[in-house]
Amino acid sequence: MDELWYKDAIFYAVDVESFQDGNGDGTGDFKGLASRLDYLGEMGVTCLWLLPFYATPNRDNGYDVKDYYSIDSRLGSLQDFSDFVAAARERNIRILIDLIVHHTSDEHPWFQAGTMDTTSKFHDFYVWREEKPQQETENIFPGEESSVWSYEKRAGAYYHHKFYSFEPDLNVANPEVQEEIKSIIEFWLAFGIDGFRVDAATHLLSGKGTPGTSVKRPAAFLKSLRKTATKKSASTILLAEADVTPDKLGFYYGRGDRINMLFNFLLDNYIFLALAREEAEHVAEFLERPLPHYRCQWANFLRNLDELDLERLSEKERQDVFKRFAPKAEMRIFNRGIRRRLAPMLNGDRKHLEMVNSLLFTMPGSPLIVYGDEIGMGEDLDLPGRTSVRTPMQWDSSTNGGFSSAPTSKLFRKPVTTGPFGIKQVNVEAQLHDDNSLLNWMKRLILIRKNCKEIGWGTPKVVKASLPQVLVHSYDWEGNGLVFAHNLSSKPCRFSITSRKFHPRQFVDIFCDTDYEPTAEHTTEIYLEGYGYRWFRVNELKKKQ
Repeated sequence: MDELWYKDAIFYAVDVESFQDGNGDGTGDFKGLASRLDYLGEMGVTCLWLLPFYATPNRDNGYDVKDYYSIDSRLGSLQDFSDFVAAARERNIRILIDLIVHHTSDEHPWFQAGTMDTTSKFHDFYVWREEKPQQETENIFPGEESSVWSYEKRAGAYYHHKFYSFEPDLNVANPEVQEEIKSIIEFWLAFGIDGFRVDAATHLLSGKGTPGTSVKRPAAFLKSLRKTATKKSASTILLAEADVTPDKLGFYYGRGDRINMLFNFLLDNYIFLALAREEAEHVAEFLERPLPHYRCQWANFLRNLDELDLERLSEKERQDVFKRFAPKAEMRIFNRGIRRRLAPMLNGDRKHLEMVNSLLFTMPGSPLIVYGDEIGMGEDLDLPGRTSVRTPMQWDSSTNGGFSSAPTSKLFRKPVTTGPFGIKQVNVEAQLHDDNSLLNWMKRLILIRKNCKEIGWGTPKVVKASLPQVLVHSYDWEGNGLVFAHNLSSKPCRFSITSRKFHPRQFVDIFCDTDYEPTAEHTTEIYLEGYGYRWFRVNELKKKQ
């Protein structure tokens, strides 16, 4: 069904300003992004998620929106955006954009009007208190903001901001604000986009600690957003950022009538804990959890373009991950996360990178790749905060890495030029011409994933393996069986599996890290190299008795 396209999608996250400069001014833009659509199509990407591109003072990577109905002039015009969407459509690439309606910039006309005139309707678009509450919730960015209340002299009152002080919270409990949100959705749908990534969905619905600002009927509100989004097409989706405890996830999905997709923060935490400890237990635990409604789907990722947030882990578990992947203080952020890219975290180890990506692509849901991870880009820890992972895309080994023709001094942000992840060592051009490159391996991974619909539609089952560092899981969908085996350790191993459904002699390798001896009639154990992976198709499933 076309309206369930996202169950098989390959998502790719793009920061427009970081991808390709199309006019030589030193900043990426929509013309530049459009010029790289063939690259993305040839890789196998089926949906682009664009980070914020609205008009903004740009103090928080564009999440401080000044105008929801225009584009950051550095990135282009509305016409450039329209041309880009049309070009993507010609290549069968769908587009998701960010819906950032939990807060605005303090430069937004609504906030300016509401502070100048407290009798204006726009004053009630935000959350105010005449006296600063003595008790308050913690700011999202510990260490950067000391309070969630800031005083506005002109209004003579304090306004609430769960995020930065220059990002006042919208009062989403206000029906007029809700109508404005729907207008924003309808405006961008007119360009032919395919959906929205709902930013800070958890905080959008709950004004915790700010009485009177919570959405009174949050389930009905989500349904109304979905109804607005699907007015023109039933295939339009909402993908939400909701990093909450497992017992609260079902609320966002509903009965398939609220949010279509959720970012899988829980699995992401478990994967990195499994990698740090070289134990499959926690990922196996996730695989045994119930799947969302069949019309819904997980969006699985290893990194997004924020920090690697480890909030779902205990303090001991989090410290184990820090010790392995972020041993230095400057690699961490907000006391909860890691501000590094995947390749440096794994020390550029190709076998480790392959295994981890293979693991991601076999998890129930649809995979998300962050721009540059397909070639193994690194981060720049000299940059502040989360910008460390948003350096310019590395297209070739020339000055500026092929990102821009502008003088290097004019670039909005410089590419990584030194070390093992610099532009001369890691770039698209070199990898395109190397059959054994990570990029070409990723293309093969994406292609085979597209031919394994069982992953997107089937129910995973953990297959008991005899070694703790090995994860084995399977899918049985419409009579077709797949089995996946991953070795989380750098040491080779042999292991046996226990299943009433199939026997190793029935396995046929379809994708693996090296050429393994094929299974035969006498096979009772499976062999994996260090960081090895094997995808098997089962040539005969045992029928249910």
